[in-house]
Amino acid sequence: MEIYPAVDILDGRCVQLVQGRPEAATVYGEPAAWAHRWLDLGADGLHIVNLDGAFGRAQKNADLIRAFIKETSAFVELGGGIRSVEDAAGWLDTGVDRVILSTLSVRSPEVVRALADEFGSKRVMPGIDARGGEVMIEGWEQPAGSYLTWAERFEALGAGALLYTNVDVEGLQQGIAIEPVTDLLARARVPVVVSGGISAVGDVRALRDAGAAGAVLGSALYAGKVHLPEVLEAAHA
Repeated sequence: MEIYPAVDILDGRCVQLVQGRPEAATVYGEPAAWAHRWLDLGADGLHIVNLDGAFGRAQKNADLIRAFIKETSAFVELGGGIRSVEDAAGWLDTGVDRVILSTLSVRSPEVVRALADEFGSKRVMPGIDARGGEVMIEGWEQPAGSYLTWAERFEALGAGALLYTNVDVEGLQQGIAIEPVTDLLARARVPVVVSGGISAVGDVRALRDAGAAGAVLGSALYAGKVHLPEVLEAAHA
């Protein structure tokens, strides 16, 4: 299983949110410095989120993110503020390895097929942000149907991987909820990367044993509740 530390960027700074709320942001400093730190410690890749884009300010942080991508050969998956095929294609052309499509993939599912046809399935990752088994879009404000149904639909459209985020536990540093993960893994035929609540090495082992292809670590990693070397050891065992 691969480990992707999150580098969430808000107003040019690396932050971590609680339950996706910008007013609950903890600021950690310069994003590129954190990105290099995680890579130097052996991370399998980076999970970069342009939070300003997610909140409707799509161009903010774009130059900073592009500059980092050009200077590294590391695997980068990117989400936040991707509102069109053109937005996604621009990032893929810039050198992002995989784009994460959340609200866009639900509002306009045909975008998944269009991007998979043009860039290859492996570079297209719909985001499944779920609360109580229901996909949540528009900043986790609007329900949009069963997360399992959407997973199957995204696969049929050509998605090469899925990002599953359990909104119920995201950012709380209180551990994962394994049952919805195992339910999804039982249905999915493409790799699934899991995000939300990962706060201990035991969480990582549970996801690895369940068959997750990867995990995104955020708040607990920045807070020092878990340490990347031990997480990587558990994930790669």
